[in-house]
Amino acid sequence: MTITTPMILAMLPLLITGATAILVMLSIAIRRQHDLNATLTVIGLNLALFSVPFAHAVGPQLITPLLQMDGHASFFIGLVLFATLACSTLMHAYLKGYNGNREEMYLLLVLSALGAIVLIMSRHLASLFIGLELMSIPVYGLVAYTFRNRRSLEGGIKYLILSAAASAFMLFGMALLYAESGALNFGGLGAQLASAGIISPFALAGFAMILMALAFKLSMAPFHLWTPDVYEGAPAPVGAYLATVSKVAVFAVLLRLFVEVPVAHTGIWVNLLTVLAFLSIALGNLLALNQSNLKRLLGYSSIAHFGYILVAIIAGGALSLEAINMYLLTYVVTTIGAFGVVALTSSPYNGKDADAIFDYRGLFWRRPYLTAVLTVMMLSLAGIPFTAGFIGKFYIAAIGVDAKLWWLLGALVIGSAIGLFYYLRVVVALFMPTPGMRRMEADTFWGVRLGGIMVIAMAVLMFALGVYPEPAIELVQIASVAVFR
Repeated sequence: MTITTPMILAMLPLLITGATAILVMLSIAIRRQHDLNATLTVIGLNLALFSVPFAHAVGPQLITPLLQMDGHASFFIGLVLFATLACSTLMHAYLKGYNGNREEMYLLLVLSALGAIVLIMSRHLASLFIGLELMSIPVYGLVAYTFRNRRSLEGGIKYLILSAAASAFMLFGMALLYAESGALNFGGLGAQLASAGIISPFALAGFAMILMALAFKLSMAPFHLWTPDVYEGAPAPVGAYLATVSKVAVFAVLLRLFVEVPVAHTGIWVNLLTVLAFLSIALGNLLALNQSNLKRLLGYSSIAHFGYILVAIIAGGALSLEAINMYLLTYVVTTIGAFGVVALTSSPYNGKDADAIFDYRGLFWRRPYLTAVLTVMMLSLAGIPFTAGFIGKFYIAAIGVDAKLWWLLGALVIGSAIGLFYYLRVVVALFMPTPGMRRMEADTFWGVRLGGIMVIAMAVLMFALGVYPEPAIELVQIASVAVFR
């Protein structure tokens, strides 16, 4: 293989993220210093994020048969690096006062982000599996990192065992597809199956197993049972990472698989995806109704949100990719803001996270700016006008109307109404005073202040997307058109 300058430019985000992981590892080996390792992580991720436009500028670039950089990949890589940066900022504030080793958390985070980038650039079943495992294995350690907390350790073990089972299903499905088509790259796989005409039972079983594994990673119903326990047990910044980066990367490769292998979303698969979308919307919203734990509530909410996104995949058409990209962008900004408030009010030094809704009762009287951020994020998740969440849901609804998916649109409307109820429960609790409550003193720890600035910036960005979405729409249009034309 000949390495050219365009190929190196196309690989810049991947190379810089990998170099950051090595640098953080060496720094830990030489000297443990929390602030230093956090700074190295943030600098490396920023450099990787700033390199994305240069990688995109070289145009669609094939990097070996396994990876490809194009508009689709550059958009999702930028989104993943943006979310990882936000999570690392929250992690620094969250680990304040933690009396265990803190530095490895940044190493695991960067390694997982590296796997997410590989997954997004994948156009081959081998790189899909490598990227998925490289992204997932560090997350097992991140979820169980505060292992002195029983729920954290329990969540890590559950996620490890169930994720390993999902990976086994995926490998078996890949083997069946290879036996049937003799190809592993997405384009060759699509061409071979299309030329065969009728898809054989082996190919159907292979696609079903891969879809099951990806549905598990996306916590789609009925593969969602791990979600509430893992979200509750994971440290708050890790919960934010799970809800955003890991899901966005998986959805990015799922989109590429569906587009480059058209037989993967025809006939029986449309019906199967419809069932997954309906169950995810219904169960996600209904199970969130009685939750008194904020992290579990956000976990069930994420199940419903990815059910909404499936509506656009089912609808198909030129506008579906644009709708999906826009929804994911608004979802990432809003979810990081919500989890950011949980992270800034929690610390492993003080025991379990402040994740019960009761813990936020009267938060307005203690931390008014965090109350404002959490309030607007709940309203955005509910899809209230002038928020980013409204723009995302409007896109999905427009796609559904155009495709005449009336049953799914009915589920979306009813699910959104149910969601409004449990989101407003959280908002009401924020302003309910309790006797003797006083406003808290400002925290002098610069990491917490930096985390506060970050969540406020997320709130501002959320409003900007809701009030003036045109720049974001232009961005997602470029990402949607450039690769699949």
